[in-house]
Amino acid sequence: MAPRLSGRLIQSPISLWSPQLTNRNINAPIRAFGIRSLNPPKTSRFNVGPDLPVLKSTPTAALERKAATLPPRTGAIAIKKGMTALYDTETGKRIACTVLQLDRVEVISHKTRQQHGYFAVQVGSGWKHPSNLTKSLLGHFSANGVSPKRHIFEFRVQDENGLLPVGQAISANWFQEGQYVDARSNTKGKGFAGVMKRHGFGGQDRSHGVSLTHRSLGSAGPSQGGGSRVYPGKKMAGNMGNEQNTVQNLRILKVDSQNGIVVVNGAVSGPKGCIVRIQDAIKKPWPEVVSLSESAV
Repeated sequence: MAPRLSGRLIQSPISLWSPQLTNRNINAPIRAFGIRSLNPPKTSRFNVGPDLPVLKSTPTAALERKAATLPPRTGAIAIKKGMTALYDTETGKRIACTVLQLDRVEVISHKTRQQHGYFAVQVGSGWKHPSNLTKSLLGHFSANGVSPKRHIFEFRVQDENGLLPVGQAISANWFQEGQYVDARSNTKGKGFAGVMKRHGFGGQDRSHGVSLTHRSLGSAGPSQGGGSRVYPGKKMAGNMGNEQNTVQNLRILKVDSQNGIVVVNGAVSGPKGCIVRIQDAIKKPWPEVVSLSESAV
């Protein structure tokens, strides 16, 4: 049974046109209901100033912040063939280099800001028999008029000017001798490795009571401050290698467009036959290239 209010707490219903509402002071302040923050943001001399940009958290602002670090044009997919050496004709110095080969690299589709939120070029390499592909991938290739590809990757670009036409082939002369590129590939897989090989631990003593645990981890968790537990990210034994690695600022020594070979200075991560994605280096000036329209003229 619901509780009953006492007679002095019961209020008579107020009419909509009662003088209590019509005589109300309009200029009286109206209370703004809400939860007041216990820790309001404090103004600092480091985040307020006439010459400082306004902080933004929109997708448009995110693209503007990344505009300086996104290459203006797409990259290419290559296969690591191995390492060799070239000799400088002037100094006679031996330069170790890596040979990369491009295999039927074509543009498959685009990623636009209106539809996907960013600009990117989807590139395919190699060839794969249609019977070994799913129907969704076959429909994707047939809709764009491109032969089935074995390897597919995306390359982010700054704006729509970097979107190449669908079906255009990217050969080795897409890069110039002397320019710098970034190479992304997976490192060699080492399998399950111990802490000495994987993280460079020094191991335990060969004497003073240590028996059969010279290469082991030892104590894994701290005692007092850590609460006798193992912290997340603790360096332990486990799978080593087979992780993506980016080698930056590799200078292109030689380009053979007829055979699709690009020779870069230094080493590239991964074994022979691995897939390497090469694109203009973000920490070097962009190469001066001739656009497709100008080259056609």
